[in-house]
Amino acid sequence: MELYQLTIHELQGMLKKGETTAQDVTESVLNRIKTVDGKVSAYITVTEEVAIGQAKEADRRIKAGGASSPLLGISIAVKDNMCTDGIKTTCASKILANFRPPYDATVVERLKQAGYVLCGKPNMDEFAMGSSTENSGFFVTKNPWDLSRIPGGSSGGSAAAVAADECIASLGSDTGGSIRQPAACCGVVGLKPTYGRVSRYGLVAFASSLDQIGPITKDVTDTAILMNVISGHDPKDSTSANIPAPDFTRSLKKNVKGMKIGMPKEYFIEGMDREVERAVKDAVKTLEGLGATVVEVSLPHTSYAVATYYILATSEASSNLARYDGVKYGFRAQGAKDLLDTYLQTRSQGFGPEVKRRIMLGTYALSAGYYDAYYKKGQQVRTLIKRDFDDSFKTVDVIATPTAPTAAFKIGEKSADPLQMYLSDIFTISVNLAGIPAIAIPCGFTSENLPVGLQLLGRHFDEESIIHAAYAYEQATEWHRRKPKL
Repeated sequence: MELYQLTIHELQGMLKKGETTAQDVTESVLNRIKTVDGKVSAYITVTEEVAIGQAKEADRRIKAGGASSPLLGISIAVKDNMCTDGIKTTCASKILANFRPPYDATVVERLKQAGYVLCGKPNMDEFAMGSSTENSGFFVTKNPWDLSRIPGGSSGGSAAAVAADECIASLGSDTGGSIRQPAACCGVVGLKPTYGRVSRYGLVAFASSLDQIGPITKDVTDTAILMNVISGHDPKDSTSANIPAPDFTRSLKKNVKGMKIGMPKEYFIEGMDREVERAVKDAVKTLEGLGATVVEVSLPHTSYAVATYYILATSEASSNLARYDGVKYGFRAQGAKDLLDTYLQTRSQGFGPEVKRRIMLGTYALSAGYYDAYYKKGQQVRTLIKRDFDDSFKTVDVIATPTAPTAAFKIGEKSADPLQMYLSDIFTISVNLAGIPAIAIPCGFTSENLPVGLQLLGRHFDEESIIHAAYAYEQATEWHRRKPKL
């Protein structure tokens, strides 16, 4: 086994015992990036010099007997919409192509304190708007399992980098499925925490009431380790919950006896890929075999989720992206006649088609005369969706669903039809509207050798139950051990 193939917890043990060094791990990962990223295109920026410097510092700390942090010397990729002090943070948009933030996002600060090594900033859909990473302003990332297919989105680069062993773990962001859907497409683990569990300070905003940062890892143990580092209250984020974060590694138990798992009838629908449905139902049977009780539940407002999401998310995007005006920072169009023309030219040239589409949708939904009909109505339906989950969690501990209706589709297959693309998130969107936590884990492969993801949903601030169920399932199966051949 090469060092780049290992997990955080495996490397942690080796570093502690002196069987390897942080510099060796870092060089192994950087060489892997040089070898395979020409095919995968996972990274916008590879931070080689920074990584070597941080690795040397980690080795110094380990020698001095400070190897207590589980992330000390571990190479982690940070999605390119999280601010990294002095390092390009582009959001995969031409409008921020040369933006270097003067500060770190809180999650990055916490990773730094833990002694991590930043190996790079992965590609994404521009401003996190998309389900395929085809909306990047720079290039399309490929799925390591099949280079003709999408890796999912918007954290497609982060998931592809983990699946291709181009980092040991990564951070993604999830507004409507952007951690879980690419994790499912790439056969890795992705967790969207409860809204407010992880600070959003320094995350470039798309839809502030939906965005959440979370880990994308090779196994569930690594997810728990990363959650321990990034979770917790942050006074810099007004939406950060002042609730103590537990030790998530304590939830890594194989026994699920007594756990009640709900299966929502609304999530097993017409048009869903039969192989995906079978893999997910088999996964739930495995959990049943491990001692869990499975019952049917109903989430009656599920059919309204996509429409509700695309009103609320686009409205918030329209408001948040108003700051890119060519005046304060970022790209500015040249040769404009006056201030208004500067705004017009900058935004026309700087934003890609999907971002423009969503800004226009959101601006319309918020405009005078339409606000009550669209935005206000969307907020009311959001409340109904949240209540569906509240009611279901009175009788079950965890809800099991598919992560996406299909496995990874071909690059270009849905780009001409935005509505088809939006339906890729049909099983993930409700989670963000309700603010609850959810994890995606590998649960099988299609006949074309494409990964399928099982999604487990939990109560607000009960990441422990979904980590517990995910770990028990993972330990009873071998799906997470399979690797793409690049």
